[in-house]
Amino acid sequence: MNPFAKVLLCTTSLLAAIVVLPSAIFASVDPATVYARAFAILAAEPYVKKGFHMREDYWAGDLAPGEKKAVRQQLFKGDEYWFWLGTEVDHAKVSVHIYNSDGELAEQPDSWAKDHIAAAHIIPKTTGSYFIIVSVEESPAARTHWALAYGFR
Repeated sequence: MNPFAKVLLCTTSLLAAIVVLPSAIFASVDPATVYARAFAILAAEPYVKKGFHMREDYWAGDLAPGEKKAVRQQLFKGDEYWFWLGTEVDHAKVSVHIYNSDGELAEQPDSWAKDHIAAAHIIPKTTGSYFIIVSVEESPAARTHWALAYGFR
């Protein structure tokens, strides 16, 4: 490689690093999302003790009271899943429900909701796409942050 090409390549690489690295270095996670996820993990704790493996990935967002969000997830016949929803907003009421690809409620009857945490349980009858519906039923806040985690066994 000729000297000019080397200088041009090094300069271009340096400029790219200067542009890209600061956003990566100073990137942060919204504290409300961290707290919402902490409540989802708190809801998961008794199930993890029963042998469920909690996945590291999760979904998060914010909703106004009465709004819903659908999350699509591939689930496998023969596995058992719990989805745990949490929010950091005191006095908020949240819910989570699971529907199959035909739009039919597919969760087990032991699913539950209590104040700012909720959980839905499913043992899929078939492998396929399922829709997890996250909802903020009530909240004193205009927008309520939420986080949805899940585990399987």
